Amino acid sequence: VQLQASGGGLVQAGGSLRLTCAYSGFDGSSLAMGWYRQAPGKQRELVASIGSGGTIKYADSVKGRFTISGDNAQNTLYLQMNSLKPEDTAVYYCNIKQDVFGYWGQGTLVTVSS
Repeated sequence: VQLQASGGGLVQAGGSLRLTCAYSGFDGSSLAMGWYRQAPGKQRELVASIGSGGTIKYADSVKGRFTISGDNAQNTLYLQMNSLKPEDTAVYYCNIKQDVFGYWGQGTLVTVSS
């Protein structure tokens, strides 16, 4: 199993970024996928998720600004982030759960300047 996150960078407040998580090694059965983030000195938190049944959830802090989506044919998970704020600055991680196992990508840094 491999997860490779990319797309982070430095952006001004109000700007946009799209994160990508390319994954491989799963056998195609139901997957639950999500994006988490961890800011300096803070705990890792869930940003957005797609359940194995397709239910999408967002943290209150990103509702209306972030959009999670997946392309099963391309084995890719996305996070479109618009109207970015300095408080969105964090390392973002993709996570995929299959059965009782969870797997993490390596993280991609998003820095939003004011």
